[in-house]
Amino acid sequence: MGDTGDTDAQLREQAERLALTLSQAGMQKTTARVMTALLFSRLETMTAGDLCDALQISSGAVSGAVNQLIPTGMIERAPAPGSRRDHYRFREHAWATLMGNQNTLLASMWDAAAGGIKIAGKETVVGRRLDEMQDFYGFMQREMAALIDRWRDQYDSQRE
Repeated sequence: MGDTGDTDAQLREQAERLALTLSQAGMQKTTARVMTALLFSRLETMTAGDLCDALQISSGAVSGAVNQLIPTGMIERAPAPGSRRDHYRFREHAWATLMGNQNTLLASMWDAAAGGIKIAGKETVVGRRLDEMQDFYGFMQREMAALIDRWRDQYDSQRE
């Protein structure tokens, strides 16, 4: 693949492409750039200063992005013995964690449908629409959890 400089430049370009895709899908641009910088970094961890330098953004922007990404399970603070700075890394199984977090949304959608059915009745026009919604989100919730479990089993067995 070429020298280290070429590889780093190509990785940065791929990271920026993914960040653009994520921002077009609704993620804040800076948050997407911080996430993809950690994902495509050849370093195990990066400090806020590393991220500022790599992305040419302010420490406040990095802080805001980190504060959005940690609760999603995409990134985490990493131990850095001897360092007084926080170190961040892309979390193992982050994608499965992110998809698993979608079950909260799926459950909320199911609950909203159930509440509407209780009020309107299942045999009304509203109730029939909400019944379909409830059935769909219940199905998605069950299947998503099972799908993530199957992926984890497959991924882990491939690495043994």
